[in-house]
Amino acid sequence: MSRIIGISDIHGEYYKLCSVLDKIAPQKDDTIVFMGDYIDRGAKSREVVDKIIDMQNVCNCVYLIGSHEYAMLQAKTDDYYNYLFWNYGGDATADSYGCFDNIMKIHGDFFNNLKPYHIINNYMFVHAGIRIGIPLDQQDLTDMVYIRSEFYNKPHQLPYKIIFGHTEFEKPQVQNDKICIDTGCGKYPKAPLTAIICENGKETFVNSD
Repeated sequence: MSRIIGISDIHGEYYKLCSVLDKIAPQKDDTIVFMGDYIDRGAKSREVVDKIIDMQNVCNCVYLIGSHEYAMLQAKTDDYYNYLFWNYGGDATADSYGCFDNIMKIHGDFFNNLKPYHIINNYMFVHAGIRIGIPLDQQDLTDMVYIRSEFYNKPHQLPYKIIFGHTEFEKPQVQNDKICIDTGCGKYPKAPLTAIICENGKETFVNSD
């Protein structure tokens, strides 16, 4: 049976990404939903993006936008997001690419085509969450990449189990209608990268070494 795999909040931690992928050993019929925040903080953002793009040669891949990609894309034209990018680890990303302008020169097509969310089977994958009570087709992208407690502290009414990241916890947070898989990778040196595997109606987790 094919598996649906979610990975979020890598934050430039290339070796932790490789560790998780090695443990999961994706197969041709599997689908990996990469859920955003590939860049910033860790030293190898460019290598992370190269790796997840290359995974298209291994299995089905879907790429979502995270808050850090959103800030990076807005940084040149919006002072607020410029501040966010540079003050939340963007210097590490610029160093990884050689300079800020190289980010879009090298991976512009990738960053410009990131999706806000992905629905597959009974699951919805999104970086941060949704604004509860707002129809899905009317959701604001900034909520989908930045929302926190207004989403995860309340039940939602969508007919999917929502898999999300963005807000870090020591271990995956499993609720009846949602699961958060951000365990602090890139923010805390010893924090693992956590992946979720959805298979046969059950969810399991894999941590990097």
